[in-house]
Amino acid sequence: MTVPKSSMAWIESAWQELDAPDAGRRDSCLDVVGDVLGTGLLAHDDAVRVAERLVAIALSDESYELRESALHALCTATTPYEFPYRLVAPLAAADGMEPLLLEYVLGVLGSTGDRAALPAVERFLRHPHPGVRREAADAVRELHWRLRPDREGTA
Repeated sequence: MTVPKSSMAWIESAWQELDAPDAGRRDSCLDVVGDVLGTGLLAHDDAVRVAERLVAIALSDESYELRESALHALCTATTPYEFPYRLVAPLAAADGMEPLLLEYVLGVLGSTGDRAALPAVERFLRHPHPGVRREAADAVRELHWRLRPDREGTA
C-alpha cells in the first residue's frame, strides 16, 4: 500500500503549527500528527522521524498539555508501528514526569519488544502512583509476550 502524499503533508503542516503562539493550536497540531500516525499509512522511516520529534517534544520544557499530546500521539503510533528501543529510550530516564505522562511512557516502552526496555520498565513497578505501577506491570507483560520466540505476528 502506498502512502497518500497528503498524509506526510498533513504532518508537515502540523509541524509548522508548533511554532504558533496559541497553545491550543499547538496542541491540535499534535492531535493531527497522532491521527495520521494511527492510520499506519506512513513509511516506517517517516514514522520513525515523526516519533523522534514527538520524543523530543515530550522531553521538552513545553507545557504539560503539549507534552501529553506528544506522548499520546506516540502511543497511538505504537499500534501500527514498532519503534526501536533506542529511539524511545530517552523517555525512560524521565523520572520526574507526572504520573499520567509516565503511564504513556511505559506503554511506549512496552511496545518496543526489546529486552533492553525491561530494566527501565521494571523500576516503575514500585512507583508510588497506582496507575504507573499498573502500566508498568502491563508493559512488562507486553515485553515478555513480544520476546517470546514462539509468537507469530505482532501484539
